[in-house]
Formats: sequence, structure tokens, C-alpha cells
Amino acid sequence: MAKTHSLRAEDRKRTGSGVLKRMRREGFIPSVVYGGGSENRNVKVSAKGVREMLADTASTNVLVDLELDGGSNQLAFLKDLQHDPLSGKVLHADFIAVDDKTEITAQIPVSLVGEAVGVKLGGQLEQMIYSLEIKCLPKDLPETIEGDASALNVGDVLSVGGMSWPEGVSPTLGHEVVVALVAKTRVALSEAATGEEDGASEADAASEATGAEESNG
Repeated sequence: MAKTHSLRAEDRKRTGSGVLKRMRREGFIPSVVYGGGSENRNVKVSAKGVREMLADTASTNVLVDLELDGGSNQLAFLKDLQHDPLSGKVLHADFIAVDDKTEITAQIPVSLVGEAVGVKLGGQLEQMIYSLEIKCLPKDLPETIEGDASALNVGDVLSVGGMSWPEGVSPTLGHEVVVALVAKTRVALSEAATGEEDGASEADAASEATGAEESNG
């Protein structure tokens, strides 16, 4: 399961684009905490802290223990990040206040494990989906979703319904959606054709041998 990160969140009362730009220059990210039955709370969090947090997790949807002004703590879910289109720097962060009973929706990376049987036969494993939207309680939030591709033969697919899901975690996509497949390559097709030719040759040889025996008899 994904771990919970700690982050200091200071209240901010200043508004306006100029003020927000200055806040970012000072090393903070303007943010908001909403939900949980409380009014929206405008805060600022350390840009360095957010970078370190994201570098330590495979997903941007993470659980955060926000240390608020006044000595209180709030469990929150990092729902959205706004980035500068040119620099890539985080401009704003949205946190949803949650508790142990709050169902959350998150985008979680998909990691394929195991060497597919079809790849050994010359096929090519192709991953179609690299992240899946899931629903779960905070305590069940996974860091990644693993898909076992080892049993896939050439032409086989791994669908959402064919994956093993952690307890308490369910996908929002239909079970028929394809996550990965083993495609037929020229090598695999060539080997299959060779196998068919070999089989035909063996059948012809057996037929000829039978015919010769009957003639001799």
C-alpha cells in the first residue's frame, strides 16, 4: 500500500496574481484544502517538500498528512496539480480532506510483471494502458497496480477483469478493457508458418510411406 507523506501547510490570506507569483518565488506553492465537511482552506506548502514527495512515489495521487497552523493535522488526498506549461514547475495544488471512511478515486500506474510465454515464441508484449483509475478507502490505496503477463501467449490479451486486484481496490473501467497484449511479429508468424510446413511435410512423408507399403504388399 502507498505510504502517507507529511507536509507543512501554512495558512495564506494574501490573494492576487502578483502576490501568488511572489509566494512562488519564495519557495511556496499556493494550495487549497477542501471537502470533509469544512470550508475551503487556503494554504501554502513547500515547493521543495512537494518535489521530494513526488520523487518518492510512483503516482501523483498520494495521501498526505497536512500539518496545519494551530497544531492540528488533516489527512488529505492530493487530487490535482497545476503545472507551468513551459517550465513544468508546480503552480497550484488541490488537496481533498478525507478520513478513514472516505472513498477516493485515483489514477495509479500499471506495472507488468513476468515474461510472457508469447514473447519467448517471438511475439511482442505491448502495454496499452499505463495507468488505471481505481476506487478505494485511504488505507487501501496502492502505489502501483501489477498485471501478471507471464501466461500470455501470442495473440492473448490481459484485460482489466483478468488482473488480480488488491483487497478493497476496484477499477472504474469495464472488465473487458485491454491493458496489454502479445502481438504477432514477423518472427512469430514465420515460426508459425515453418511449424505448419514441417507438420505438412511430416504428414506427406507418412502418406508416402503408407502408399509405398501398400504397393509392396
